[in-house]
Amino acid sequence: MDPIIYHPHPKAGRIKFFIPYPMKAVREAVKDKEDSFYHPVQKLWSIRNTAENLSWLKGLLGNDVKVCEKNTKPAFPHRELSSSSLDILAIYEEKLLLKAYSGHTIRTYVSEFRQFLMFHEGKDLNTLDKASIESYMAGLIQHYGISGTKQNQTINAIKCYYEHVLGLPREYYDLQRPKKAKRLPNVLSQEEVKRLISFPKNLKHKAMLHTVYGGGLRAGELIKLRVRDIRSDEGYIFIKGAKGKKDRRTILSQKLLILLRSYYKEYKPSYWLFEGQEGGQYAVKSLQMVFRRAAEGAQVDPWATLHTLRHSFATHCLEQGINMRQVQVMLGHESAKTTQIYTHVIGISAKTIKSPLDNL
Repeated sequence: MDPIIYHPHPKAGRIKFFIPYPMKAVREAVKDKEDSFYHPVQKLWSIRNTAENLSWLKGLLGNDVKVCEKNTKPAFPHRELSSSSLDILAIYEEKLLLKAYSGHTIRTYVSEFRQFLMFHEGKDLNTLDKASIESYMAGLIQHYGISGTKQNQTINAIKCYYEHVLGLPREYYDLQRPKKAKRLPNVLSQEEVKRLISFPKNLKHKAMLHTVYGGGLRAGELIKLRVRDIRSDEGYIFIKGAKGKKDRRTILSQKLLILLRSYYKEYKPSYWLFEGQEGGQYAVKSLQMVFRRAAEGAQVDPWATLHTLRHSFATHCLEQGINMRQVQVMLGHESAKTTQIYTHVIGISAKTIKSPLDNL
C-alpha cells in the first residue's frame, strides 16, 4: 500500500497523512519532527499545515505518495458472497452466539470473517493450509497497513472458524506484528472533571457523566445499569456481566447518590437506570455525544473521550491514597499490571513535584 497525503483545506490547521506499516524509517522521521501527532482512531499522522511542511512531507514519502481530497484509506475490495459462503457465514455467526460472545465481538468477528470469505471465494476453506492463511494476513499488513489490533481481531476471527466451527486443533500463526505502543492514559485534572460533569443542564445527562466518573465505569457498563444495581444501603454500585462476563462492585459516592435520587424522582426509570426515548437501553453513541458537548462546553482537553473519565477516576483514586488492589477491583482489571499504568501518571504536576532546578 502506498503512503497517502490527505490534501488539507486552505483553512485547516493540520496536514493529515497515512504511513504504511513497512515504512518504519519514515515513521521515525515523522516522530522526530516538531509538532507531529498520531491520531489513533483514524490511524493517521498530522503536522502543521504550512507550505514548507507539505514540501518536506512529499519529499519524505517519495514518488509513490498519493494525494487525496478525503480522509479515507483504500477499502478492501468488495465481492458478493455465493450462497454456499453465506451459509458458512450463518453457521459461523450462530456458533459465536452459542458461545455467548458479546455483541461487539460478534459484529467484529463476522465482519473480519466475511472479508476472509470474500478473498477466498470459490476456494474450499477446509483445504486452506497454515501458509495460505499467513499469506492472507501478510497481504492485509503490506497492502492495507492494518494495525496490530486489527491483525489480532482478524486472526482470532479466522481461528474461531477453524477451531470452534470445524473443531480443528489450536494453531499458532507467525505474524509480523508491530510493537504495541506504550502510551500513558489520557487523564483530566480534578478541576477539569468537575467542570465537565457539571456542564450539562439536562439532569439525566449530568447524572450519567457523574456515574461514569464516580464509579470508574465503561460506557457499555453505564447503559446496562439497572435501577436495582444502585445499592444505596450497602454503598456500592453492582455491575453485572462487565468485561469478561464478570460481575463486580464499585464505590457509590454520597454526592452521586444524592444526584441519582433527584434524577430518579424526576425521570422515574422502571428497569434500566438510564432509559432511551422508547424505554430501552440508552444508546452508547448518544452517551458519547453527551460527553462531547460537555467536553467542548467545559473547554477541557479536546482529545479527551468518555473513557478518559474512567482513566481519571483511577488516577485520582490512587492520588488520594486508595490501595491499588482496591482500585483494581473497582475497575475490574484481571491483572494488577493493567492498574499499575496509572501509577506512571499520578502526581506529575507542578503542584506536587518540585524540579531540582528550583533548588539551584
